[in-house]
Amino acid sequence: MKDAGAPLVIGGTEIPPGFRDHINLPVGQTFAHNELAIPLQVMRGRRDGPRLFVCAAIHGDEINGVEIIRRLLQAPALKRLKGTLIAIPIVNMHGFIHQSRYLPDGRDLNRSFPGTERGSLAGRVAYTFVDEVVSKCTHGIDLHTGARHRSNFPQIRADLDDERAMAMTEAFDVPLALDAKIRDGSLRECAGDLDIPVILYEAGEALRFDELHIRAGVRGVLNVMRCIGMLPKSRRKPVAGRLVVSDKSTWVRASESGIVRAFAALGDRVTRGDLIAMITDPLGKAEAPVYAPVSGMIIGRTNLPLAYEGSAIFHIAQYGRQVSVVEKQVEEFTEAHQPGFTDDDLPDVDEPPIS
Repeated sequence: MKDAGAPLVIGGTEIPPGFRDHINLPVGQTFAHNELAIPLQVMRGRRDGPRLFVCAAIHGDEINGVEIIRRLLQAPALKRLKGTLIAIPIVNMHGFIHQSRYLPDGRDLNRSFPGTERGSLAGRVAYTFVDEVVSKCTHGIDLHTGARHRSNFPQIRADLDDERAMAMTEAFDVPLALDAKIRDGSLRECAGDLDIPVILYEAGEALRFDELHIRAGVRGVLNVMRCIGMLPKSRRKPVAGRLVVSDKSTWVRASESGIVRAFAALGDRVTRGDLIAMITDPLGKAEAPVYAPVSGMIIGRTNLPLAYEGSAIFHIAQYGRQVSVVEKQVEEFTEAHQPGFTDDDLPDVDEPPIS
């Protein structure tokens, strides 16, 4: 564990124990010579403890995490912080400004780690983020959503063979987890090479706020901070109860082009052979049914009612005989995080719901 009392310097600024500071990490310039930077806030407790980074908008159009971090930084629980919290709401500032997943060189930042100091813009952003933030931490949480027109049900993706990542995943307290393989060039792969456990929270759709997913994300990050000893333990019982892990998922793709009428929603349990959508031509002359190829839980689906042949329209996670357990967990989780509940529903954050 990195010592919270040891010197911490980010972007040339030293943050001593007991202090909170805002820092801009320069990563380049636009054509007009305006500065591109990664804004972050560092909060250090007076007592020793882990160093956790929480980041969002590595894909610039995935904005749910930006709001999660904003609320996190307002949480009264942080007054009792041990160790250091580094909050980075927008890693890919260019993508965020232009409502784009990518950087201007067309590269995916989450396939560009660890980056290089003198490489492409994506490589330089990745290098700066790893050198100034990730390498100075003991744990990490990376916040994501689905792509444009595609929603993901709240889920954790992590290398669950790592006991530390597994403990963080269980603590986050969402009902669904995927034992996800590491992708080349991803932040998780790079952090793993540095022996830093990172979990990825997937929830919602690009360029959209979803109140349920935001509330679950804030609570989840605070739960992880309690788990690793940064905050006092909570007496509140877990919402999701027992975590159920899937190591296999299936994409359901359109068998032909047309207009999609979806009959299954996020979080629905499906059985192999269930009719989950119908694809028709605009005149309604031809219809192609879409059946669930496997039994499981829908953890992702398209929100766009137009599809080309081969387009992904559903993502089904397989849980074997545990699927009935997952179904119950999903129902309880959804009910507990519904907008409009009293503040007692989410005591750490005093925020009106986004409608």
